[in-house]
Amino acid sequence: MHEGLPLSRSTNVGSVRIHGIEAGVQQLDGGAMFGVVPKPLWERRIPADPRNRIPLALRCLLVEAPNALVLIDTGVGNKYDDKFGHIYGISNRGDPTRLEDGIRHAGFDPSDVDIVLSTHLHFDHAGGNTWVDGQERVRPAFPDARYVVQRGELDFAHSQNERIRASYLLENIDPVTDADLWDLVEGEAQVTEGVRVVPTPGHTPYHQSVLVESDGETACYLADVCPTSAHLPLPWIMGYDLEPLLTLESKQRLWTRALAEDWLLVFEHDPRVPWGRLDPDADRPKLREE
Repeated sequence: MHEGLPLSRSTNVGSVRIHGIEAGVQQLDGGAMFGVVPKPLWERRIPADPRNRIPLALRCLLVEAPNALVLIDTGVGNKYDDKFGHIYGISNRGDPTRLEDGIRHAGFDPSDVDIVLSTHLHFDHAGGNTWVDGQERVRPAFPDARYVVQRGELDFAHSQNERIRASYLLENIDPVTDADLWDLVEGEAQVTEGVRVVPTPGHTPYHQSVLVESDGETACYLADVCPTSAHLPLPWIMGYDLEPLLTLESKQRLWTRALAEDWLLVFEHDPRVPWGRLDPDADRPKLREE
């Protein structure tokens, strides 16, 4: 499924180098991905297969911040069985997964990562936070790194109600807790020089996006507030979102700043477009690809 995708691709944000790590592909139902948007509209952007699934990248971001190597989100990891992989159309085989292969392709070893920053803790964003070793033990995948997430997101993941428990798999979370590797933040926070998190609730109540800032330039890793470039229109919101009206407000705030400050927008799930900027001459959110 990920044939043709490079393991990584890179660009600069001011004096900071960032690397989009192509950690694999998953396939999810197109109707769920676009909520109330009719299929004849969304299928023009991302065509569906016979099972109504669309391909979605698992694009993590590696940031060469001045004082730390930061990995934002970690894909699905290596703990899933064949049934799980078939249901979600996952393709991420590597050593041990395509995420680690991509980090090496960008010029680093996975052990070089200092901070693992989770936008939220759904399995396709935090699955690579842990891994299963040859003795079938689940351990933190980056034992020398500190893991960062919103405190409320960690608490919410453990609520395990019927609506969310299929998305929050505790094997991705609890080994990090057991190893005492969490650095929890609340609200907007500076994670390290040049890397800041901003709350963008809606998909989950404590979802956050990540700003990379250097020399007056900004990139925004959107995560699931806008998973693909096809979701740029304000009302194009996933059916997976728990609070879609909050997603709408989060997008409104982001697009206002992104236009005013010419942000580079990084898309985690777009199968084709890793990043781009909003077109200031368009009458609605539209990408000017780079």
